[in-house]
Amino acid sequence: MATQRVLIIAGSDSGGGAGIQADIKTVTMLGGHAMTAITAITAQSTTGVDAVHPVPTDMVLAQIDACIGDLGVDAVKIGMIGSPRTAAAVAERLEELAGIPIVFDPVMIASSGAKLADEATIAAFERLMRLSTVTTPNLPELKALSRMATGDVEAQRKAARALVAERGCALLVKGGHAKGTQVTDRLYCPDDGNPPEMEWRDARIDGTEDHGTGCTLASAIAVELAKDWRLPEAVARARRFVRVAMREAPGLGKGHGPMGQQGVRLDLNLSRFAPMFNHATLPARDHDASARFYRLLGLKEIVRAGPRYSRFESEGGATLSIETTDHIEAPVTFLECGDLDVTVAFLKQSGIVLDSEPTDQRWGWREARLTDPSGNAICLYQAGEMRRFPPWRVDDA
Repeated sequence: MATQRVLIIAGSDSGGGAGIQADIKTVTMLGGHAMTAITAITAQSTTGVDAVHPVPTDMVLAQIDACIGDLGVDAVKIGMIGSPRTAAAVAERLEELAGIPIVFDPVMIASSGAKLADEATIAAFERLMRLSTVTTPNLPELKALSRMATGDVEAQRKAARALVAERGCALLVKGGHAKGTQVTDRLYCPDDGNPPEMEWRDARIDGTEDHGTGCTLASAIAVELAKDWRLPEAVARARRFVRVAMREAPGLGKGHGPMGQQGVRLDLNLSRFAPMFNHATLPARDHDASARFYRLLGLKEIVRAGPRYSRFESEGGATLSIETTDHIEAPVTFLECGDLDVTVAFLKQSGIVLDSEPTDQRWGWREARLTDPSGNAICLYQAGEMRRFPPWRVDDA
C-alpha cells in the first residue's frame, strides 16, 4: 500500500503539544508521511503563548511548492495561517489541487486562551472553507465564523447549516467547549452523498492534557481521507485516535499538557475490517504461582482481582490474563475488531456460525464468541479506548 502524503500548513509550537509538532506525530503514527509548510513560529509552552512570528507569505508558498512539486500530495491539513495575505495566497495555490481532500482547522485561540488569528485573518478564512472537504471549528470558532448565536444545540445547528450552505464544505463542530459529562461532535454535510447530519457522543475525559486536540483531530482526518475512507468513517477513526492519545498523555508541563500520540499504535485497532490479536486468557491452577511466573518473564502486572485474576502487559502493548480454573477451563484468544458488527456480518456471509451474538459488556467492551475448527475458544471484541482504560483498571496492582 502506498504511503499517504499529507501536506500540513500550520504554525510551529515550540512546546511540541500542538501545531506542526502534533500534526507530524499524528500523521506518522497513522502510517502517513508528513510534509510541512510552516506559517508561523510561536514561542509557547503548556501555560501560554509568549510570542508569535509570522513566516513571510512567499516562504510559505515556497514550502508548499517544494513539497508538491517533488513528493506529491494525497491530502492537505490547514491549521494556524498567520496572516490574511497568507490565507489568500494559500487558497490560490490549493485551488490547483483538484480532487485532493483538504481539512481546515480554523485555529483562532490556543488552549491557553492566547489569540492566534485577528479579524482580518478570520475574514480570509471564507476562501479556504470553500476549498475544503471539511472544516473543523470548535464552538467559539463556529460563532466567529458564522457571526451567529451558538448558545444551545439548535442555535449551533442553525449556524453550522448556514455555513455549509454558504461555503459548500462539510463542517465538523467540536463540542469540547460545551458543559457536561458528555462531549458531542456533530458533522454537517452538503448534498454530497453523506448523511446531512451525524453525531458522535462520548464521556468527557477529565484532565488538562488536551493541548493539540484540534490539530491532532484534523490531521488524523486528513490521513484517513487520504486512505480513501469516506468522511464520516474518517471522522470516526480520527476521534478514536484522539481519545486514546488523550488517555496516553505523558503528564508534562504545568498547564495544558501535550497528548500521547506516540502511544496510540499499541492500544487501538483502527481497521474497520481486519481483527487484531492483542490478548489471551489462560487458565491457572495456582494463581499466585502463575502471576509470579509471568512477572519473572518481564510482563507488567496491570490488574489484580484478588486470588482469582491478573492481567499482564508486554512492552509491545499486547496483554495476557490468567484466571483460576474454577472460572475458566481452557484458553481464550481475543481478537480486537475496529467494527465488530461489520466483522460479524462478513463472517456470517462466509458461513461461519457464532456461539454468541455481539453483546455489550459492563466493562465497556462489545463481544461475540465463536469456536475455531479445532475447538479453541475465540472472542471477537470492540473496545476502543476501553482496550487499556476500562473502568476497572488499577495501575498500582
